[in-house]
Amino acid sequence: MEEQIIRTEYSDLMQKSYIDYAMSVIISRALPDVRDGLKPVQRRTLYDMYELGIRYDRPYRKCARIVGDTMGKYHPHGDSSIYEALVVMSQEFKKGLPLVDGHGNFGSIEGDGAAAMRYTEARLQRVTQEAFLSDLDKDVVDFVPNFDENEKEPVVLPAKVPNLLVNGSDGIAVGMATSIPPHNLGEVIDAAKAYLKDPDISTEKLLALMPGPDFPTGGIVVNKDELPAIYESGTGKIKLRGRVEVERLKGGKEQLVITEIPYTMIGANIGKFLNDIASLVETRKAPEITDISNQSSKEGIRIVLELKKGTDTEALKNLLYKKTRLEDTFGVNMLAVADGRPETLGLKQILEYYIEFQYELATRKYRTLLAKEQEKREIQEGLIKACDVIDLIIEILRGSRSVKEAKACLTEGITEGIRFKSEASRKRAAKLRFTVRQAEAILEMRLYRLIGLEIQALMEENKRTLKNIAEYEDILENHQSMTRVIVREMDAIKKAFSRPRRTSVENAEEIVLEEKKIEEMPVMFLMDRFGYAKTVDMVVYERNKEAADCEYKYVFPCMNTGRICVFTDTGKLHTIKVLDLPFGKFRDKGSPIDNFSNYSSSEEQLVGIGSMEALRDKKLFFGTKSGMLKIVDGSEFETNKRTVAATKLAEGDEVLLVAVTDGSEQTVLQSREGYFLRFGVAEVPEKKKGAIGVRGMRLGETDSLEAIYLYHAGTEQTIEYRGKTMVLNKLKAGSRDTKGTKVRG
Repeated sequence: MEEQIIRTEYSDLMQKSYIDYAMSVIISRALPDVRDGLKPVQRRTLYDMYELGIRYDRPYRKCARIVGDTMGKYHPHGDSSIYEALVVMSQEFKKGLPLVDGHGNFGSIEGDGAAAMRYTEARLQRVTQEAFLSDLDKDVVDFVPNFDENEKEPVVLPAKVPNLLVNGSDGIAVGMATSIPPHNLGEVIDAAKAYLKDPDISTEKLLALMPGPDFPTGGIVVNKDELPAIYESGTGKIKLRGRVEVERLKGGKEQLVITEIPYTMIGANIGKFLNDIASLVETRKAPEITDISNQSSKEGIRIVLELKKGTDTEALKNLLYKKTRLEDTFGVNMLAVADGRPETLGLKQILEYYIEFQYELATRKYRTLLAKEQEKREIQEGLIKACDVIDLIIEILRGSRSVKEAKACLTEGITEGIRFKSEASRKRAAKLRFTVRQAEAILEMRLYRLIGLEIQALMEENKRTLKNIAEYEDILENHQSMTRVIVREMDAIKKAFSRPRRTSVENAEEIVLEEKKIEEMPVMFLMDRFGYAKTVDMVVYERNKEAADCEYKYVFPCMNTGRICVFTDTGKLHTIKVLDLPFGKFRDKGSPIDNFSNYSSSEEQLVGIGSMEALRDKKLFFGTKSGMLKIVDGSEFETNKRTVAATKLAEGDEVLLVAVTDGSEQTVLQSREGYFLRFGVAEVPEKKKGAIGVRGMRLGETDSLEAIYLYHAGTEQTIEYRGKTMVLNKLKAGSRDTKGTKVRG
């Protein structure tokens, strides 16, 4: 056969390949099925545990065994994804109805990860076994070949629980994501029963039975009036708040105790929440808080905020709701796989699919049970009939040369080859017409079944079988009977596994935070040579003036409501709110200035710093490595932005010095090759901050400025140069834009 070249458009091929990949991710990995509420990895893991016999009433088994078996048989996508799914299904703080009973370290609500799978053990929860897996042997769902066609796996688990709503789901597919909150099992079953009775029931009436989400972490849903629209469309935002209680202590003091958190806070966000509170204290937005302690344990969340006496606790609660994740939003997008395709579903649609699935399960289940009972009836009737002619059957068996002959006689009345005691027996045997199944049961029957009590028990068993057949036929033929069965199973699940609601649903007023007006006052800015900055009260500074001037590199006054300007060698100006800086005792270490601005000490060097208010009425002297100088009016640097350009630089140039000047100083420019030039600052013209400036010193092709000094005439200015002390005042005075004097070390 000749080789054929198929020509195709590259874009068409890529489009088809991408769509195939996207659908594979959507259907086979990321989204749950609306019927059992499980993603494929969850379904396969639970089914594998069922196959391994890891039931709720049997010993735990190593998670590594479960993960390895699941990966080898059903889910060839890596062990980490399987173990993560197993862990999440066991975590009570994530799932409203955990499906796996974990034994060992399965992580914590504060974001600690689970131990390695070789250390942890697991088994099925009772609810999983009874409500998800119990009917798998009754042909209620279809089975399909696994990835290598050596095993069979269920397309969907026969879940009697509306799991998509009870446990919720989250996942990211290609171009779409699902986010379904968990709900209360008992309430969802009540809503499903109400829908079963009246498919035209409104979403509002359903929400009267199932008020809204029920998160494992508790908390408060505060936008109750918006829930009908969210559950009607399947999308929207649910507003959550943590629960805060006020505890009174001795001495009239009070403390705030956070006992429940928003569902969105679980994990690393608890640590971030504590850091946010600490930040509010440091920036003096919540000075009433004297101590923060996380006393949470396995019993639940308990975050304690100790307060000063006389604190307005309501105002502080509002501040926490507004400024931290104690109030957060849960984005709802009820996307699931329905009829083989992804679909955003409202509450009524989810219940509709759930109810349809229950009818399908019940129909297949009772068809299977009916077939088994009919088979039993056939056998029982055959055995009862056989007991009436047992002497004839024994005569047939004794006179037959093979089982085949005996079976043919029992089913078709064929008597050839069989020895009978009399012709009358032969004629009676010729009239026998047992079914094949009855004949096999008779041939396998033991003699003890001929005891009178055993025959009576057989007849009683036959009565029960006939009763079961009548019941199953009624269920299959009568829609109301099947509905009663489904409702009865729902009630049994609710009674066995439901628990009280944890999350409150209410309408709460929008938090209106009245920011406290900060009392404006002067403070002293202190920053050491390592970049740790803080502010202290002026009285504290005066008391420690000598130590402060000695220990700190930058010391200057500013207003607590003002801003600090940080000039860097890259020509940028970073601004910092003074209120953001820690304010405290003189011996407090302070915090790195990098934490409060876009300035990064690892990427740029600080060349000037000052208070924006003080610089407003001053002139600033700029000098660069290439020798460009200019004077800029300080008012040009007033800005509310965190970072702006402070000056224009030529390519490869850097700022060496930014300093306040009154125009009367002397400046000394020092080059790398040892040239010094002294002249008056008055020779440097005033320019806009967007200008490069004028040349201050003529430099050789390979030379550049190493340092720039400013000093007032009449004051002696000394520097260390190549191991010697050098007095700048003694340098020969020159003019701007000259080469300067060579100084040898």
